[in-house]
Amino acid sequence: MLSAREALDKLIEGNQRYAADLRSLESMLSHSRREALTEGQAPFAIILGCSDSRVPAEVVFDQGLGDLFVVRVAGNIVAPSQVGSVEFAAEHFGTRLVVVMGHTHCGAIEVTLDSLRNPDKYNSQNVQSIVQRIRPAVEGLLHTNLAENRAALEHEAMRANVRASVNHLRHGSEVIERLIAEKGLLVVGAEYQLETGIVEFFDVP
Repeated sequence: MLSAREALDKLIEGNQRYAADLRSLESMLSHSRREALTEGQAPFAIILGCSDSRVPAEVVFDQGLGDLFVVRVAGNIVAPSQVGSVEFAAEHFGTRLVVVMGHTHCGAIEVTLDSLRNPDKYNSQNVQSIVQRIRPAVEGLLHTNLAENRAALEHEAMRANVRASVNHLRHGSEVIERLIAEKGLLVVGAEYQLETGIVEFFDVP
């Protein structure tokens, strides 16, 4: 199993290929491992990402079948089921890297900002469950100068939401805290830019 730093380097290299419109032969032929993978899996990284159709982690990082353990939910929020999924992969597969990946032009961020300004705009209890997860991380930004620049506000809100999810994973799970302390587990944030295809990692300890 790769160390957290080795896994991070592998993601960076894969994303560089993707951004350059290249693909590795290994990822293209990964379907040939399908039968072997029925015996088990050993993903080298866990990705908590957004459900947005434009941000498929395996494609963005040029990885193939069995390489990544991916959890996708609108707004890359952290709720108990997401925490449990990360715990499961980190503990059972020995995966040592967790990446929370947000992205530019995130619909969940846009909906949250709109809902904060107009609470009656979205009445669905299910949509509101997502909004309420994102709200604490971004609400304060509406009281800064960013409120006058929608694009800048959305960008900073996306990053703030990623940082909140990273913090939740690092400090909201006894299992993950133990793996960080004893096994070298790393939880980092990332931003995927729809415009360029580049992933920027941040808050890397």
